[in-house]
Amino acid sequence: MANIKDIAKLAGVSVTTVSRVLNDHPYVNSEKKAAVWRAIEETGYQKNINAVHLSKGRTFLVGVVVPFVNHAYFGLLVEGIAKEALKNEYQLVLFQSNYEKSREEEALKMLRNKQIDALIICSRACDIESIETYTVYGPVVLCEDARGTNVSSVFIDHYDSFFQALTYLYSKGHREIGYSIGRQAGTNSKLREAAYKDFIHQYGLPHRQDYIYHDCFNMEGGQTVARSIINNDHPPTALLVSNDEAAAGILICCKENNMRIPDDLAIIGFNNQPIAKLMNITTLEIPLVEVGQKLFLQTMSGGDFSHEEVPVRLIERKTV
Repeated sequence: MANIKDIAKLAGVSVTTVSRVLNDHPYVNSEKKAAVWRAIEETGYQKNINAVHLSKGRTFLVGVVVPFVNHAYFGLLVEGIAKEALKNEYQLVLFQSNYEKSREEEALKMLRNKQIDALIICSRACDIESIETYTVYGPVVLCEDARGTNVSSVFIDHYDSFFQALTYLYSKGHREIGYSIGRQAGTNSKLREAAYKDFIHQYGLPHRQDYIYHDCFNMEGGQTVARSIINNDHPPTALLVSNDEAAAGILICCKENNMRIPDDLAIIGFNNQPIAKLMNITTLEIPLVEVGQKLFLQTMSGGDFSHEEVPVRLIERKTV
């Protein structure tokens, strides 16, 4: 394959002149420019984009780590990230981690090796102390509350939003309230657990371990939760579900088994995804596309660490 020296020789010009033509430099003689382009066409020369990026110190690539690519929550985050990347003429490198630390570490190593300019981790498996060590190589942004660390973040106050939703159910007369989450070990899940414990303590309600459901990520998981509730001799009267897909699965299974919603079981979802609108599910709206856009913009903020909270709001529909 021809290189820049071959082009210069064939065109009868210097390597510097060829470089100026390739980089659209304004001060090049028109005859020399035409000779260079004829040589490029003759040889089928292709510009080495990696070398160009190396010379500019940027790849114009941002890495995005998601645990699952087929989950609506992360799909909406990536939609927002991609929208903002397009505006800024960046491309994305997507990593599916399945919550495996080794896969997340691969993305961090790409940042260290200057193969990407920045990294967004939508939900992490690695401990935050390990992630902090990579911020010297470029911006790392988390989708969780990372205040107090040297990692930038865009986040929802999951403690406060969970507590508010529980209080709303209490105001509707419910005293036997449970909740359903995805990953038990996640930072956001721990905040939700703390909110639940503080809520039942504040209102003097009993702690029922059989009202708490884990590993509920999608509609199928929601149906599993619903079957557990149906088979419970003393089921909860209300359930707070950490994502709308799971809430939809619970709703469908309950209706198939002649449970009345919200009379027999009130349900609140999270995120206000399209399925919540379609099925009239009461939910807490998290503007996920907007969050994704803010995550990308954090990568453009240079070397400064910053943290931005995004507010949520309750959307009242037909399931409470």
